[in-house]
Amino acid sequence: MTRTRRLLPLFALPAVSALALAGCASGADADASGADTDAITVVASTDVYADIAQQVAGDAVEVSAIITSSAQDPHDFEPSAQDQLTVSRADLIIENGGGYDSFIDALIDSSGAGAHVITASEFSHDYPGAEEHSDDETEGEHSDEHAEDEHAEDEHAGHDHIEGFNEHVWYDPHTMAHVAEAIAEELAELLPDEAATFEANAEAFAAEIETIEEALAEVDAAHGGARIFVTEPVSVYLAAAAGLDNVTPEAFSEAVEEGQDVPPATLLEALDLLSSGEVALVIANTQTGGAETTQVLDAAEADGIPVIEFSETLPEGQTYISWMLENVEAISAALTE
Repeated sequence: MTRTRRLLPLFALPAVSALALAGCASGADADASGADTDAITVVASTDVYADIAQQVAGDAVEVSAIITSSAQDPHDFEPSAQDQLTVSRADLIIENGGGYDSFIDALIDSSGAGAHVITASEFSHDYPGAEEHSDDETEGEHSDEHAEDEHAEDEHAGHDHIEGFNEHVWYDPHTMAHVAEAIAEELAELLPDEAATFEANAEAFAAEIETIEEALAEVDAAHGGARIFVTEPVSVYLAAAAGLDNVTPEAFSEAVEEGQDVPPATLLEALDLLSSGEVALVIANTQTGGAETTQVLDAAEADGIPVIEFSETLPEGQTYISWMLENVEAISAALTE
């Protein structure tokens, strides 16, 4: 069911398009085109992290993403032999972690890649053991220790995740500022002559993150405590930063995320919640859904509850910053209706 996203892009920022990132050559592509194969290469699991890396790296390195299409659900992505070759030639790898993009770990293991790995989820304050890491510590190298961090994973229909942890950390702008800092530090190790540039770019990115946080604070001031229903937990970090109260039955959003049927009693609970008049906004994920999600969206529409939809990958023509600002504005506009 197609729904109009009520997103009002009020902010005009310099943009590095997702298409430009998708066009960055992987190692294999560079060979075929005759490009300099000695160039430093960064490979990210998704275009979200490729965009952040590109903003930090500027023109000094080659950046590519394994997943660049909004039609592809990273949860069930099956990489190709070309993807394995790309990962094997990377100098730096950026993954989300937390079980979200486990295909990257499989590619690292199968290709024997020796690149440093930045795992974004390990910078989240919610990540198990996060209190043991300092803010300026660069997370790292793919190793047995990295594999042991996944000891709490719980398997669900091919989507492994750390139990009790929301792995969609790119929806937490503050965490992404730390990821950008870590990227700058790793790139400085690879290209010491460009270290000052990487640091300056990471600081500029962090300044733009502050703009997002200011917009979130404005939503909190105007609508803090408003109750929301999320069909799937991708947007929860952003909503929490806006001071919104997620009242979704956990069993509902977890079942949708894992591609499982929502228990009938849970679905009834969700529909009763929507009809109660207590829910101010419903947020859906454009890349996951099912019959129960459709029922919830139909019920929200019937009850006059605004519905907005967020994606997991970078929309065409957006940067991470412009995308998150647009998402915050969508929340604000919907709650103001």
